[in-house]
This record gives sequence, structure tokens and C-alpha cells, in this order.
Amino acid sequence: MLTALAIDDEPQALRVVQLLAAKVPFLELRGSFTNAFTALAFLQTTPVDVLFVDIHMPDLTGVELVQGLSQRPLVIFTTAYSDYAVQGFELDAVDYLLKPFSLARFTQACAKALERQTTRGRPSSPAILVKTGYEEERLLLGDILYLEAEGNYLRYVLPTRRVLVRQTMAEALRQLPAHAFIRVHRSYIVALEKVEKLARYEVTVANTPIPIGASYESAVQALRASFLR
Repeated sequence: MLTALAIDDEPQALRVVQLLAAKVPFLELRGSFTNAFTALAFLQTTPVDVLFVDIHMPDLTGVELVQGLSQRPLVIFTTAYSDYAVQGFELDAVDYLLKPFSLARFTQACAKALERQTTRGRPSSPAILVKTGYEEERLLLGDILYLEAEGNYLRYVLPTRRVLVRQTMAEALRQLPAHAFIRVHRSYIVALEKVEKLARYEVTVANTPIPIGASYESAVQALRASFLR
């Protein structure tokens, strides 16, 4: 469960965040403010996990607000101005929502925050960069469960979300460490440490059965060997 605070000088925009937040089962909105200074006072006594903050606000911008926090929660910027995206990501923002945004896009940002919150405090983990549209996204290798081909795309499946990338299986295998990932089918690559069950014709990852291709017997042997270690 993530606790959150929303800040936006436009009441209607703030209402949109409130309505969308109520539909995300793992998100609890603790408060919402149209005044940035009032929000700062609230944060002094009631820390939250995630901050939804508009960038373009009078008196104190969202960027200035975040920069002034001594203990910074995860930040998701919301704005109608795309010019601020780079500045937002320089502050290590979880995501950047360009208004008007849908429930699906809002939920995706929340899932990223949940994933980041889950990995906070862990030792640094190796990661890869994948291209999603016009952006590049950092994926922790330890969070990847498996990859599934879909036409000219690959879907990276993580515990809380799925990331669609325009990439071939061969390109993915060149990017992923060979000791940690293995191809078991023309359409699937699995993380070895995430395999829960191994049968003759399929493996199970996160309660999902994944077929083993007939031409991947050597992969199956490697998978069996990893089970014995």
C-alpha cells in the first residue's frame, strides 16, 4: 500500500487526481491541496510515500517544492506543459504525467512508484535500459520475471506491471546476462531464479505456465541444472 499527497493549484485538476486515486487499490490519498505552502506544512507532520505535484504553480513551482524537501517522497509530476519533463526527471521523479491523463496512464505511474518503493533500501541492483516509445526506462534485472514476444515487440513482465518494448528476442538476449536469463521457447525468455516449477513441457513463473519449445532442449537441461544448485 502506498500513501500519497496531491498538490495542484487548479481545483478541477486536483479533483481528477482524487477520482483516479480512489480507483487504484494499492493507493491511499492522505490529502490534497491547492496551496503548496499548506501542503509543505502538512508534510512536516504527515509524511507520505508518493507526491503527485503539478509543476506549473504560482509562488512556488512543483520543482521548487520538491527541491526544498529535506526528506523527499517518491515524486510523480503532473502538468499540462511538456517543456518541464527533463527538469522533472533530473530530480529522479518516478514518472511525469502530461494532462489530461487517463486512468490507465495514472495506474501505470502508481505501479512504477510501488515498484520503486518496494526496492528502496535494498542494495543496488544491476539494471538495463529499454526504450518505450520516445523514452528510455530503467528496469532492475532482479525484478524481471520473464519476457514474452508479441509481434515486433517484447513484453517485459515484472511483479507489478508489464513494459512493452520494440525489440527482438536476439536483442534482448544480448542485453540480459546469460547466467540469469534463458530462452525456453521462440516467444519466451525466463529469469532462472524466478522459475517455481519445471515440468516436461513447461515451466512456471509467478504462477504462470510458460511452454518449453521442442528445439530448446539444451535450455531445459540448463534449467534443470540450476534447480539442483
